[in-house]
Amino acid sequence: MKSALANLYRLFLPNLPVRESVRALARNKLRSALSIIGIGIGTAAVVCVIAVGAAGSRRAEQQLQSLGENFIWIEAGSRNINGVRSGSHGMNTLTLADDEAILTGVPDIKMVSPNVDGNISVSCGDLNWTTHYRGVAPEFLAIRRWGLAEGATFTKTDVEKAANVCLLGQTVSQQLFNPGEDPVGRYVRISNQIFRVIGVLETKGQSPTGMDQDDTVMMPYSTVLKKIRGKGFMWVDDIMCSAVSPESVKQTVDNITALLRERHHIQPGQDDDFNIRHPEEMIKAQIAANRTLNLFLVSIACISLIVGGIGIMNVMLVTVTERTREIGIRMAVGATASAIRTQFLFEAVMLSLLGSLIGLSSGLAGSFIFGYTFGWPVSVPLLSLFAAPLFAIVVGIFSGLYPAWRATLTDPITALRLE
Repeated sequence: MKSALANLYRLFLPNLPVRESVRALARNKLRSALSIIGIGIGTAAVVCVIAVGAAGSRRAEQQLQSLGENFIWIEAGSRNINGVRSGSHGMNTLTLADDEAILTGVPDIKMVSPNVDGNISVSCGDLNWTTHYRGVAPEFLAIRRWGLAEGATFTKTDVEKAANVCLLGQTVSQQLFNPGEDPVGRYVRISNQIFRVIGVLETKGQSPTGMDQDDTVMMPYSTVLKKIRGKGFMWVDDIMCSAVSPESVKQTVDNITALLRERHHIQPGQDDDFNIRHPEEMIKAQIAANRTLNLFLVSIACISLIVGGIGIMNVMLVTVTERTREIGIRMAVGATASAIRTQFLFEAVMLSLLGSLIGLSSGLAGSFIFGYTFGWPVSVPLLSLFAAPLFAIVVGIFSGLYPAWRATLTDPITALRLE
């Protein structure tokens, strides 16, 4: 068996002095370990940066998907009135008539929904919870790509009758009902009125600004205007729109702007009394910025690999100097320059390979620890599992070339004279 293995060794590795390289590295354990650690740190940094960067991009893309279908958001109030920034609440510049006009008068509009929102207390039995409410049309869920976990949404008939029905977000449902308890068909108290729960929304997660979107209660907008807000107000805080395609969004925004300026009798040169947001553009810019930042961080991590390679080169140069007599003896008994170069080059590659394997395992562990700590779905791209070690090995090869070449320049007679 041993002779068979020896024959295989001579057949497939005739010029690679593995045992000699291992012995040479083992003679200077601390020096070899430091070189391995240097390459390992660089490899781990590359793997972690790629994994965390990919997780950040996926998170941003998920936020983009959760925004809605070709989403356009019209807010009441100008973003800047006489130098003072204003918000939508308390502004009565958008009405239900504007909502209807946009649906019927703007080309490429697929769906619209008015939105009236605020904060309110919801109770069920002995449990109370202060949450965010929305008064919307049935189309709102389709616009925002928001499904139902159970039950059904309200209908246009519910809107016409201003029915006391509501949909609960996952956070509100968990706060008011026990695990395993079905909220559908139960009754809750909202603003001193009894509402029947007809559905529970799917989990939406955090918004791009970090707000819990599941901490909400949805009702027909007519119910909110008449029974929650009251006082006969028919103005709305926002109008949510969906365009027919991503390509039509920009032109649709321009058409909505022109229509509302005309309806609100805004003269040329005057500021709008509304503002239109297109969050998809912001998140796409965020994704592009993330990719640029990831590329920059990967470049920095690769620099750390190069620094580790310089450390290997220094170690190999010192090794060549210390082993001058050994090199002279080997060359005197017939070792070729190619064999000497191969041994020193192989030693450098071994250091780099061991370091890259340690760095790869450390990078994988660090990536998953990061994902677990911050709740990000981290998965290491397959490319990084091959690219990082391969780059480390290439660095090791280039780091060993010069020391290996220096070793072959040794004069055997001069080397044998050294003590």
